[in-house]
Amino acid sequence: MRRIPRVVFSAVRGGSGKTIISIGVAVAWRKHGRRIGVFKKGPDFIDAGWLGAAAGSDCYNLDLFLMEPSAILRSFAEHTMGVDAAVIEGNRGLFDGLDDAGTYSTARLARLLAAPVVLIIDCTKVTATVAALVLGCRDFDPAVSLQGVILNRVASGRQESVIRKAVEGATGIPVVGAVPRLRQEEFPERHMGLTPFQEHPEVNQAIAAAGAMAEKYIDLDALWNIASEAPDVEAPEALIGQGPRGDSFVRVGIIQDRAFQFYYPDNLEALRKQGAELVQLNALSDAALPGIDALYIGGGFPETQAAELAANDKFCASLRAAVERGLPVYAECGGLIYLGRSLQVDGKTYPMASVLPADFVLEKRPQAHGYTVLEAGENPFFPVGTVLKGHEFHYSRIANHDELSGMGLRMQRGVGIDGKNDGLVYKNVLAAYTHLHALGAPAWAEGIVRKAREYRKRAGQEAG
Repeated sequence: MRRIPRVVFSAVRGGSGKTIISIGVAVAWRKHGRRIGVFKKGPDFIDAGWLGAAAGSDCYNLDLFLMEPSAILRSFAEHTMGVDAAVIEGNRGLFDGLDDAGTYSTARLARLLAAPVVLIIDCTKVTATVAALVLGCRDFDPAVSLQGVILNRVASGRQESVIRKAVEGATGIPVVGAVPRLRQEEFPERHMGLTPFQEHPEVNQAIAAAGAMAEKYIDLDALWNIASEAPDVEAPEALIGQGPRGDSFVRVGIIQDRAFQFYYPDNLEALRKQGAELVQLNALSDAALPGIDALYIGGGFPETQAAELAANDKFCASLRAAVERGLPVYAECGGLIYLGRSLQVDGKTYPMASVLPADFVLEKRPQAHGYTVLEAGENPFFPVGTVLKGHEFHYSRIANHDELSGMGLRMQRGVGIDGKNDGLVYKNVLAAYTHLHALGAPAWAEGIVRKAREYRKRAGQEAG
């Protein structure tokens, strides 16, 4: 058992300012010499990226749909070793989940972690009604430790005073901050969330502005006292093994550039623990693949870099040749698009890597968004019949798909590629819209490293 100060930032709905306030608190606490671990409830990559940039360390996702509670507890314990406090950003409203019971909600996560909750309320055009909202959240589930309120987008000192008196008088819960409406240009939004921090032109200035906001408008001492009153948390055994099991290391390439940014830190750690040396690649500027035994292409926004991706035809040719030699390749969402023949954006078509016989079109509205459940068919990485839980969020769709490649995953929940299937398969390639998290799919890292060892062994035999 060990004590780690921690706090969950939640709200009554999405879009209330949880991310900016979470970033600000992490930056402000760091400025006071504290080491902060950051976590994001749910499968989101963009908010997690900003939180990680603010904390100066990786942000880890915690998701009750994707992971078992025991895996969440192990992850939290492992990734708070050596930090002074943990900031956990919720998603959507405090009790929002997949059903009326709030299954998989931020409230359930807060209860699991025995973490106090600070509720962020958007105060646009409202006063004493805020007290009713806070009172309802306090009483809806008394097992949730609601310990503070932060008022956001406050219009005036008078409005703040009325709301503060109403909340504290009706609920006994302290108001620990009141933040005025901030300039939108500090954190521009795209799609359904913040712009990825990798694409923000002034990321350091934006993060610094959030920290200055927190220091000016939030009672950081009161917030620290709330976090410090959290009870001891169990520190179970480590997560996915402690390293390779006597097998030789393999080299797994990871494409990480402006086009492909979405990787769960747990996924990369899981590959390392299985015995993989990770080799960072850049599809925009590298001339060819180096000597690797497998390739992992994550999600991102290839549409914003489509011209540069298309222009690097040497890298595409190198990738095609490696696939024909049997290189294991696992790709998800943006990586799936990149492996296709072409991507159409705003009526203009860009050639992609042409590994898979499929063409993609970027639409204006999301084509799929939510959790997925899949059953593995014939594919390079998972035993047939393996049930996988994941997440999908994409604006693209397949416009043309030749029957030269099969589908390796059958949809039990979600949209995937065609509403029934996901995961195009060609040789040792599996490319799907679904994102998987290693803590909920341990067979994922095992499968990639196993295929990498097979490829390395075969290449060695052919060379000999």
